[in-house]
Amino acid sequence: MTWSPKKIGEICEENKKSPYKVEDADNVGEFLFFTSGENILNHSEYLVDGENIFLSTGGYAHVKYYNGKASYSADTWSLKIKDKIALPKFLYYKILQLIKFIDKALFRGSGLRHLQKKEFLDLQIHFPPLPIQQKIVSILDTIQSAIEVQEKMVKKTKELKKSMMAELFKYGGPSFRKGRKLKKTEIGEIPENWEMVKLGDKKFFEIKGGKRLPRGHNFAERKTLYPYIRVIDLKSNSVDTSNLKYLTHEDYEILKNYFIRKEDVYISIAGTIGLVGLIPNELNGAILTENAAKIVIRNRDLVDKRFLSIFLSSQKGQIQIKTLTSKSTQPKLGLYKIEQIKIPLPPLPEQREIAEILQTIDQKIEIEQKKKELYEELFKTMLNKIMNQEVDVEKLNL
Repeated sequence: MTWSPKKIGEICEENKKSPYKVEDADNVGEFLFFTSGENILNHSEYLVDGENIFLSTGGYAHVKYYNGKASYSADTWSLKIKDKIALPKFLYYKILQLIKFIDKALFRGSGLRHLQKKEFLDLQIHFPPLPIQQKIVSILDTIQSAIEVQEKMVKKTKELKKSMMAELFKYGGPSFRKGRKLKKTEIGEIPENWEMVKLGDKKFFEIKGGKRLPRGHNFAERKTLYPYIRVIDLKSNSVDTSNLKYLTHEDYEILKNYFIRKEDVYISIAGTIGLVGLIPNELNGAILTENAAKIVIRNRDLVDKRFLSIFLSSQKGQIQIKTLTSKSTQPKLGLYKIEQIKIPLPPLPEQREIAEILQTIDQKIEIEQKKKELYEELFKTMLNKIMNQEVDVEKLNL
């Protein structure tokens, strides 16, 4: 099957130029407002109706599609089809496939980069017959719909976790609530039999900082026995091992006292502040960055590490962390500030019940997130294979 070549400028044209700046957006307008960034805002007026492709012309390349009444900023192109050889949604998907090339090759200029419009309009694209375009759009739309379903599932489950955390940290574990009374504390109401302790209480905790790689030293060029955990590795209440750095034996000998164990809880204190989580078993004893600290639990018969980590990542924990963070040009959460954080402490069996309930929800979030990522990878693969004519679309069954 032959795909006909056409320049973008031959099949589409720009709608009227927008008089609006990004600052003209609002939170109450009924119409979507497309900008040169990734975010979609709102506006009280609309400029176009029907199927449109919105392409940023300043900064970085972003493309979006919308069918309906919408508005857009002056640094955004609104493109509409003028030649019936193309479906708007097909052209959108084709531009989406080319977006990295467009960003790299067609955005230039000193200071703020701008789209080279003439070069963009001169890009030649191959178009299959309209029935095949429709089939391609249907295939890609189906995958996109699956991604959107997963996004909603992830969002809904995160909202469930948030509401469940608020309930559990106020009323306690379901098995312990019968006949329970509440008391008021600095962080809100909690069960009467819970303690309130500070992270600086040496009966329960010890706070220790990490250490930076010595000036002039470099990470090992290959994987060694000495992993080094940076703030960028702290993700999803654990550690992302996909891009870990490793120390040479010589640097490990210098930094070996700044380790973190699987029994500890980490908290980031510079850069991205307030990331909290646990160390996976395989990283037990890894060296910790100076931009994070470890909370050592001194008596594991009194404190469950999962409960501590979950509370610090909750709204009540994060509010305290934000309040205690310095407001300088380079915000930092000092170790002595961490010691001031207040923790509600139920008896150990109740800590464990609360942790297990919330861990079950976390597992659900992780499952839904992985499904979303799989659909996203499938979409990228199908988009490239279809547009590069590596797949015979006519033989695909929907």
